[in-house]
Amino acid sequence: MIHVATLALCLAGFAALAFATRRQQREFLGGPLQPAATYALRAIGTCALLIALGILVAWQGWGLGLVMFSGHTSLAAGIVFCTLIGYARREARTLQRR
Repeated sequence: MIHVATLALCLAGFAALAFATRRQQREFLGGPLQPAATYALRAIGTCALLIALGILVAWQGWGLGLVMFSGHTSLAAGIVFCTLIGYARREARTLQRR
């Protein structure tokens, strides 16, 4: 259960960090967010990743906790990255059909 919770936190963290970039804001929201919202997304993403790290280190100690954290962040980053690519490709197909 801890793996699911930490993976969910890592996914939320990387998604928030992805939405803190101007490119993703333009693609998903149609324009850039206010600077305060961008900073909030960065803070939320960072906090989510740090909470996941804290959970894993408290559960398994520094040695194994950091290794598990590395695995969780790699998987979560890959999922977010592939989702963004899939969304962009689907939007490109939709625009070509019009």
